[in-house]
Amino acid sequence: MKKAIVAVLLTAGLFLGMSALSPRPQAQEKSDKQLGHMVFFALKDNSKAEKQKLVDACKKYLTKHPGEVYFSAGVLAEDLKREVNVVDWDVALHLVFKNMAAHDQYQTAPRHEEFIKEMKYNWKQVRVFDSYVD
Repeated sequence: MKKAIVAVLLTAGLFLGMSALSPRPQAQEKSDKQLGHMVFFALKDNSKAEKQKLVDACKKYLTKHPGEVYFSAGVLAEDLKREVNVVDWDVALHLVFKNMAAHDQYQTAPRHEEFIKEMKYNWKQVRVFDSYVD
């Protein structure tokens, strides 16, 4: 009888342990969704030339990564000054990745790391907003 109880408990423990290691449906669902990666840069020197230099570097280093489905980079639309507009940044980068795996691959890509190394000298603040998008 004791052996039967131990066997049942071991089986239950093994089952529970395996289910804890299995990906949850919700986590799997998120990893298959497209991921929007929006980055807003405030620059130390926010002259027109330095803003354009950063936009050009975005185009050089951050385009055409595997799994990238959308890219754009540009400067603040200074003529939009509604009460709801956030205007404490200079250059925006907008990327959409096929899924989380593509985003993660991008984060460690040599061209992304070169971009950071080359351009961070002028960053006063960098804010990143990631979201799942349809």
